[in-house]
Amino acid sequence: MADGEPETPPDSAPPTTPKRNNYAFVCATMASMASVLLGYDIGVMSGAVIFIKQDFGISDVKVEILVGIISLYSIIGAAAAGRTSDWIGRRYTMALAAAFFFVGAVLMGLATNYSFLMFGRFVAGIGIGYGGLIASVYTAEISPASSRGCLTSFPEVFINFGILLGYVSNFVFSKLPTHLSWRFMLGIGVIPSAILVLVVLTMPESPRWLVMQGRIGEAKRVLDRTSISIEESQQRLADIKIAAGISPDCTDDVVPVPNRSRHGENVLRELFLHSTPSVRHILIAAVGLHFFQQASGVDAVVLYSPRIFEKAGITSYDHILLATVAVGITKTAFILVATFLLDRIGRRPLILTSVAGKTISLTILGFSLTIINNSHVEVTWAIVLCFAMVLSDVAFFSIGMGPMASVYSSEIFPLRLRAQGVSVGIIANRITSGVVTMTFLSLYQAITIGGAFFLYAGIAAAGFVFFYVVFPETRGRNLEDVEGLFGNLLWKLKKDKSRSKRSMNDVDGSSIQLQV
Repeated sequence: MADGEPETPPDSAPPTTPKRNNYAFVCATMASMASVLLGYDIGVMSGAVIFIKQDFGISDVKVEILVGIISLYSIIGAAAAGRTSDWIGRRYTMALAAAFFFVGAVLMGLATNYSFLMFGRFVAGIGIGYGGLIASVYTAEISPASSRGCLTSFPEVFINFGILLGYVSNFVFSKLPTHLSWRFMLGIGVIPSAILVLVVLTMPESPRWLVMQGRIGEAKRVLDRTSISIEESQQRLADIKIAAGISPDCTDDVVPVPNRSRHGENVLRELFLHSTPSVRHILIAAVGLHFFQQASGVDAVVLYSPRIFEKAGITSYDHILLATVAVGITKTAFILVATFLLDRIGRRPLILTSVAGKTISLTILGFSLTIINNSHVEVTWAIVLCFAMVLSDVAFFSIGMGPMASVYSSEIFPLRLRAQGVSVGIIANRITSGVVTMTFLSLYQAITIGGAFFLYAGIAAAGFVFFYVVFPETRGRNLEDVEGLFGNLLWKLKKDKSRSKRSMNDVDGSSIQLQV
């Protein structure tokens, strides 16, 4: 065995029947409401932009910028959120996210011209950046290991719920005059942000952040309420103390902690300049996950689904908006399936199935759109196939790539690096999303709409190889133990393959296998 590669003990295998703590479930649900903000904006803009274009008379290039720029604006929030949450706590960072989005929704709803609308999206984008990071970090830190996969998928569940709300808002307000319809669609976003501010007041703080502040007594009380048993609570507290550099035998309610540990100083230096092999591997996995999630074109499918359906031959606005509601329902339904599977079959099987399914769906979508684009008559079977593949693409996304960005990236970073490490991943996510959404219309005009989806299919196929090579399985592990799964990856894969072959010939099945 190579130095520094711990053997996985037989009794550390993940539980086959995950247990659930109801209080942790409620906390995860409340925290994940921050993700509604991002989902609502994605869903509502897909329809609102139709009416904004008519009202302001803007070009397709301005439409692309308007739709996609919020992803780039959200980078500011995501970049600041890691350090902010280390400074003021996870809970108050959620309140800050809601406040930014509230102001942004008001500004967008009252916008009198394109520039005013862009300013509103700038403010809302900062809130989205804050909310996108803190929901997954808080949920991962509050959840017991046995149900962490399910609970940390909740932010993605609420993103999909927000998308569905946005689609429904589009359909409901589409009957209003053009100059009012899109204002109501965007302005109604003040409701989820106001609710989030009220919810935050009832939530406990993250126990891991409390330990980083030296507030051991408060952390213990939170862990007692969010763990499966008192024994698990004590073990979680001891592991967190060790990760924070505090003696596990310390029984004081409050202990002194260096300011740099409390406020997350020097974290970026440790991530990029003085990283260990395991931290480098973790960073590659997190950034790669967020990149491929967006580069495979999910935002193009969701945000521009009305344009896709129009290209497919659906011309009625009512029918187009109803079709987008079907997209939202499908996306939401399959993310609920993922929440039940994450702690039962693991992260690797879901992410690989998801990417393989997306690759096939995008390829067939590109094929059907090419047939429609090059036909002079209505090709009914191609229209039906196009609609089915849009639903298939968002379904496969939701069972793996969608929830995995919040689940996986929030559980693989060590405690001292978690908030700002997740922030780096989300920055990569938002940059990639911005590029995709701001180039889609120009891309399909340059290489046809079918060619655009063939390109996304190729990126998804490359993502399958990446995930197969880079991702170890983390199901059932305590957060403080996950770092040990990363490091000498190729050696682990080779060793795991040879062990798998030996275990097939092992009569009593007692061979110990590293989980990759």
